[in-house]
Amino acid sequence: MGFTGFGDESFAFYEGLLADNSRSYWAEHRETYERHVRAPMAELCAELEDEFGAAKIFRPYRDVRFSKDKTPYKTHQGAITEQGFYVEIDADGILVAGGMYMPGTEQLHRYRAAVDEDLSGKPLAAIVEGLRDAGLEVNGDVLKTRPRGTPPDHPRLELLRHRSLYASAGWPADPWTRTPEVVERVRSAWRTLRPLMGWFDQHVGPSDLVR
Repeated sequence: MGFTGFGDESFAFYEGLLADNSRSYWAEHRETYERHVRAPMAELCAELEDEFGAAKIFRPYRDVRFSKDKTPYKTHQGAITEQGFYVEIDADGILVAGGMYMPGTEQLHRYRAAVDEDLSGKPLAAIVEGLRDAGLEVNGDVLKTRPRGTPPDHPRLELLRHRSLYASAGWPADPWTRTPEVVERVRSAWRTLRPLMGWFDQHVGPSDLVR
């Protein structure tokens, strides 16, 4: 049938889960999740596949083995492409993002080596500045100091301090999120993210999240 939007039931499901993150709530509302969250997310990803490739839809269950928070279910539904383009729905609305989320040790070494070199580091700095100018937020896990051996006056010290780096944009659950307009909004945002994703693809390799 194709993607028609995330309905009121989609956001209401997560509002309820925030209030009662329990197996009993899940059992009672599982059909709502399958029909109004997972199914439209799959349809959205299918609409974008021709340009961005197939996406993996994440499982709704949290890994609580090593967490103090034992609530069993994620309070959002995310999906990610092989290159790292990400989309998510939760109680508040829709989020899109792209970048380097959870790099392995070798990936992080390659990232910092590329940032350190002017030939590859300067283009990344320009890409990040362009994303901020376009209204996207640039975030990530950042060292409080600086990587060992990095001079304090390095021209790209801010980027070198990152242990993860991604850009994102979000929208509240306004009426248009109930319509197919979501497809073009996500597509446009992912296109804006494409230079960043291309840089990571060339210099770092795929995120561990999509392996």
